[in-house]
This record gives sequence, structure tokens and C-alpha cells, in this order.
Amino acid sequence: MPKKKTGARKKAEKQKQRQKEIKAASESRSIVMAPCNTLMECDKCKRRQKTRAFCYFCQSVQKLPMCAHCGKTKCFAKTGDCVVRHGGNFVTGMAMVGAICDFCEAWVCHGKRCLNTHACTCPLGPAVCVECERDVWSHGGRVFKCSFCDNFLCEDDQFEHQASCQKMESEDLKCASCNRHGQHTCLRCKVCFCDDHVKRKGVKYVKGEPIGCPKCGHPTKETKELSMSTKAYSYGKLGTTADYDSDEATGYSNESTPYYYGYGGEESPAISSSGAEDEEDSETEDAQQTFENCTISHDSPQDS
Repeated sequence: MPKKKTGARKKAEKQKQRQKEIKAASESRSIVMAPCNTLMECDKCKRRQKTRAFCYFCQSVQKLPMCAHCGKTKCFAKTGDCVVRHGGNFVTGMAMVGAICDFCEAWVCHGKRCLNTHACTCPLGPAVCVECERDVWSHGGRVFKCSFCDNFLCEDDQFEHQASCQKMESEDLKCASCNRHGQHTCLRCKVCFCDDHVKRKGVKYVKGEPIGCPKCGHPTKETKELSMSTKAYSYGKLGTTADYDSDEATGYSNESTPYYYGYGGEESPAISSSGAEDEEDSETEDAQQTFENCTISHDSPQDS
């Protein structure tokens, strides 16, 4: 029979399991809830922005800086984790900070745990907007993630990107390797895969977990659970308002000034230039007619 577990051993195993759950929860936490990505209002210029060491607009320092790792604004001396010893029960302001993160540009408190772990686990380290390719230092807004492709987005492009993210790169929802229906869709590559081609050889898959994309490794989702749209192409004669029953409108006339069709179709430059010449001729004729009328009206009293 196995040995009976003691109370200390049971307590140690529970604590170890609890630490694993806390670590998994911190990794799966949304980037919006991270302390280094919270909303801050400058005390001087009153502009809202992402929390940072210095204001993005006026470069001023906050009165109560917040730690980018633990999110606290007050450091207590009872914790015993402070690298810089301070008198009193607690400290706030610049007496609490210990460093500035190079990735999120926010203050980090002088706690030993925060100084050692935040730089390696900063969620805004690879945060570059997929649309405008700006990092945290290039804009003052917060950082978000697309709910479909899981890419980083700045505050200016988040709505426009997510509105057009559920669109496939193909004309149908068939598998990219065969002609069968794609049951699995990668929202990052915008490609569908069937059950046979979504799995790679030599890779072990855990039952119950989403299968990774064969191209990028991003977890795929079932196509039936999504509202994906496909590419649509518009063919025909665009940009013309002529009568299609005539030979000139069809573009098959023997004249040297055919019409142009397609995207952004316009008339030939020769047509527009001939129209300008006709306008000039009409203006010249009007001027000559006006001059003759004035001459006749001037000579009429002498004849009488």
C-alpha cells in the first residue's frame, strides 16, 4: 500500500497546484487588464492616454505613479521586498519607483520581484500594431488585440481592423490543399483546412484543444462557428455612362478614340481634348457675332 500523505505534503502539493493555476491565469489574462496598459489622465494637460512614466504630450510626471507589474501606487515597508529601504509605514510618488520599462514606458516599483520579472514578462514587449506598424513609443494610446486574429492593434486602428478581419483570402470556404469543405479556419492566415490537411505529420495533438494552423501555428477555429465572408469580384464595364447599344460604347468601333473599361475607367484623353476644342470654337463664334451686332447698331444712326 502507498504511504499515507502527511499534512505538510498535502499542503505543499496544494500550494504548487495553486501556483500553476495563478501562472496560467496570468498568461491568459487580457492585455486590456494589464497594469502597464491601463488608462491614465495627465495631471497637467488633462489628456487621457496609456499609463507611462512621462506624459506623451507634455512630458510631465504623475503625482502618483503606478507600478507596471503589480499595479500598486503605495509601497508598504512591512512586505520586506523593497530593494530601497525607506522609513515610515509606506511611501508614494517618486520614492516608490525603481525603474522604467523599455517596452511599455511605464514606472516599475522598487520591489525585488517586480524589478526582476517585469522586463521578461512585459505583455507589451512585442506590441507592434499590425495595421500602422507603430510600437508603444510611437503613439500615446492604449494597446489592444484583435479578437479574431489575435494581433496587436493601436487605439486608432482597432475598430477598422476588426470590422474587416473576418474575411477570407479566397473566393470560397474550401480547403487550401484540396477541393473539400474546410472545417477548420485560421483567422490569422485567413485560410480553411479540412480534417486531413489541418494536421501535420510528426506533431502530437492534445484531445480537446484547438489544432494549430499548419502555416503559422495559430490555433484554428471551426468554420461553422464563425461568420466568415469571402472575396467578391465585380466584373463588367465600369466608369462609363454611354449607350451600350451603339458601336462606340462597345469599344469595337474603327475610331482611334475607344472607351476604357475596368476599375477607374475614364474616357480617352483625345475625347476630352476634342471637347475642349469644340468649346473654344463656340466661344470664338459667339465673340464674332457680338462684335458684328455692335458694329451694325453703331452704323444705323448715320444711315438715317
